[in-house]
Amino acid sequence: MDIFEKCLKFTRAKEAMEHGIYPYFKPIQENHGPRVIMDGREIIMIGSNNYLGLTKDPRVQEAAIKAIEKYGTSCSGSRFLNGTLELHEQLEARLASFVKKEAALCFSTGYQSNLGAISTLVTKEDTIITDKTNHASIFDGIFLAAGFNMGVNIKRYKHNDMNDLERVLSKLDPEKPRMIITDGVFSMEGDLVKLPKLAELSQKYKARLYVDDAHGLGVEGKTGRGTMEHFNIWNEVDLVMCTFSKSFASLGGFIAGKTEVIHYIKHFSRPLIFSASMPPANIAAVLKSLEIIEIEPQIVHRLQNIGKKMIREFQALGFYTGESETPIVPIIIGEDEKTFQFWAALFQEGIYANPVISPAVPPDRSLIRTSYMATHQDNDLAIVLEKFKKIGKSMGLI
Repeated sequence: MDIFEKCLKFTRAKEAMEHGIYPYFKPIQENHGPRVIMDGREIIMIGSNNYLGLTKDPRVQEAAIKAIEKYGTSCSGSRFLNGTLELHEQLEARLASFVKKEAALCFSTGYQSNLGAISTLVTKEDTIITDKTNHASIFDGIFLAAGFNMGVNIKRYKHNDMNDLERVLSKLDPEKPRMIITDGVFSMEGDLVKLPKLAELSQKYKARLYVDDAHGLGVEGKTGRGTMEHFNIWNEVDLVMCTFSKSFASLGGFIAGKTEVIHYIKHFSRPLIFSASMPPANIAAVLKSLEIIEIEPQIVHRLQNIGKKMIREFQALGFYTGESETPIVPIIIGEDEKTFQFWAALFQEGIYANPVISPAVPPDRSLIRTSYMATHQDNDLAIVLEKFKKIGKSMGLI
């Protein structure tokens, strides 16, 4: 049997293309924030994680350009060797302060942040307790740790179910190390982790607590400091992770926690040591975005208000939006084919959103993932609601 045989048998994507409902890898020709050019047409973008709209902010763009002029386009090496700039250290100090932790460490992507931190910290006979719907990068970090260390104990609990989490915790050997890992904002359906109860359980069962706040920082809390600020729970969270590709208008990610823990990860994380570091332009973009969030919290408030408005309006139209409390608003359809058909109809009407099917969501819970920017205008949102109403009625969904 040829190792490539599986490739020849994969026909599902080509079949979707033939039916005109293939939704992936659509190129953007121009990016104007809440509106983009695709297929030569202006499209309202509600499928981006550019939550604060800062990727097109002139201040962020200028900071990136100046960094290139001073440092060049690449560090051409890993953080461990020649790839650390003064900008990296400035950013790490600022980020640690922002999330109220002692230290922070930047990785080249958000994915690598989870991969690098989790796989470094978890060793033989440690137990990881994870929400079943956590991001793939969390699971890949766990699997990498298990691959390096036979004997890693992996326990899953039902999504955001604190009773099930306690059931799992109560059965663990109290003498063995354990860590609970969760998303702060769950990326597909926009619901918030039940952090107060989770923190209580982590203290009760002496488990470390790791929060991936990729979709929380810049989005939740009065000043955009994320899920911890939203619930006013700081000290109980041992490690917080975030990516820069959402609210921070860049690429990369970081992990923050106690100085000794970050120091250890810095010297043992393979995804950090064996990857080239974040380029200067990306670091500068994050620094400027962070500055804007700190001095202009009104953009965070604008985003939060848009999220609340869209949840309210979609529900009024008769759509099911699950448990979302954030600017990630799912329109839950349930059937894969109907989801792709809905996406195609939306795109034809000049709206870009994201169709999400299993395994990214449970079977029979496929959805259209909509997400919003602080820079969306009220007119943009009105058009979106009008088009959803039209298509929803035509397909018998509302």
